Amino acid sequence: MIISRRSFLTKSAMLATLASLPAPIRGFGKSLNGLNFTPIRRGVGIFESRGGTIGWLVRPEALVVVDSQYPESAAVCLDGLKERSGRTIDLLINTHHHGDHTAGNAVLGADATHILAHANVPELQRRAAEKNDSLGAQKYADVTFEEIWEESIGDENIRISYFGAGHTSGDAIIHFQEADVVHMGDLVFNHRPAFIDLASGAETRNWIALLERAYKEFTDNTIFIFGHGNPTHGVLGTRDDLLAMADYFVALRQTVSDGIRDGKTSDEIAAAGLEGFDSYKLNGSSDGIAGNLKVVYEEVTGTVE
Repeated sequence: MIISRRSFLTKSAMLATLASLPAPIRGFGKSLNGLNFTPIRRGVGIFESRGGTIGWLVRPEALVVVDSQYPESAAVCLDGLKERSGRTIDLLINTHHHGDHTAGNAVLGADATHILAHANVPELQRRAAEKNDSLGAQKYADVTFEEIWEESIGDENIRISYFGAGHTSGDAIIHFQEADVVHMGDLVFNHRPAFIDLASGAETRNWIALLERAYKEFTDNTIFIFGHGNPTHGVLGTRDDLLAMADYFVALRQTVSDGIRDGKTSDEIAAAGLEGFDSYKLNGSSDGIAGNLKVVYEEVTGTVE
């Protein structure tokens, strides 16, 4: 199944896309200065520091931010945005509820007119904060959506979609349509093991489906921002990277299914690992892949060994 999916992808299309990108993007996430700001296209760029990748839009009549990392890095990001724009933030968007994407809401959100997220996010964020004893530090979205949110801010049209449960039950896909840049949040861990948050509604079967849907919805010209990447592949990429992650999940599920059929335990399945996914080993370690296999085993069987 992995081979058949990849067989219709053309390397030439991917190389043509990368060749057309501005020079900083060809380095896949290398910063232009000490503040880790990297422009991408038509006023859209990324900020990299501690936590999930922050996306930003700076235009004469628009200032939009996607995700907020942690308070300390959010403050650095805000200072850099103020150097680039005289506006307050028109909109802060949270791709999902995890703390490395929302803990900085108190900083960036204080300068924002609104915070927007999927309808499930505020409650998921509250539950996580309750477990972490950090309820007092939270700032929640005051605007939510169920399936689609679309609006023009300045001369950029922003469309935000929810394709169902994946990484959590509240993952938003943000498309800056004029720039044709998409922020996927943690729906893509670019060539690295994923955090599969079963407690927050993660579903790997639908995660595969939504990645395939996103592949079809966007084009080879679209530039993608990912929540996390490995040092080699970075946090920027093309739609082929969506299918690469879908392939990874297909392999996880198939390996677990085969192991269950053969009477193997969760630990035995995890120890065997995956073939053909060396790029998902961080620092040469298979621990992350083994951890993902154990979580998928729990998802499929409903049991933890």
